[in-house]
Amino acid sequence: MTWVAHIAATIMIYLIMTAPIAQADDSSPTITVGTQEVGITAGYMFSHRLTELHTTKQHGPALMPSWMITLTDPIGDSWYRGQISLGAEMVYLEFREPIVTHGIGFTPRIKYTFVALGRLRPYAEFTGGPFWTDLGGRIREQANEFNFVLSGGVGVSWFITPQLAFNAGYRFHHISNAGTAFPNLGLNASLPFGGFSFYF
Repeated sequence: MTWVAHIAATIMIYLIMTAPIAQADDSSPTITVGTQEVGITAGYMFSHRLTELHTTKQHGPALMPSWMITLTDPIGDSWYRGQISLGAEMVYLEFREPIVTHGIGFTPRIKYTFVALGRLRPYAEFTGGPFWTDLGGRIREQANEFNFVLSGGVGVSWFITPQLAFNAGYRFHHISNAGTAFPNLGLNASLPFGGFSFYF
């Protein structure tokens, strides 16, 4: 958890240093078609054993850098008014149980951001793609090292400046090999996270 703590401390120091800037600039960010977003997110994974056959208590830190581009101007006229973004994300997971192992994947990412609240912008997101982990084959839930990772979640972005936002939220993570080998019970986990995004 040491590097996760360092990232969290860096974020907090930056927020404190930029607080006067944020208070001085109350304007909402203007995100238009073609606006790009580069983000860095970190969190901690907590396992869900959904059946009696799930026995592994995998947990550990996660790091998820990403890139996205805004595809639409705001859609709708009510509370659901928002924009669609599409991009890609790399996900790195470290499993602490039953042994220290690692996983890395590369996934497409789609996000719908609600814009009606100005600088406070809730969003819903989905990712899914190939995932490799050396945990596979060492636990009863997963037979091989090549898998797929799917996640869905919600979050909120607070724009400190029109180009910088702090993000926090929750994801549900699922890892399985899509039936390419057995057993394939899948690994499920909750992943609360925090991070920040740069827009340009």
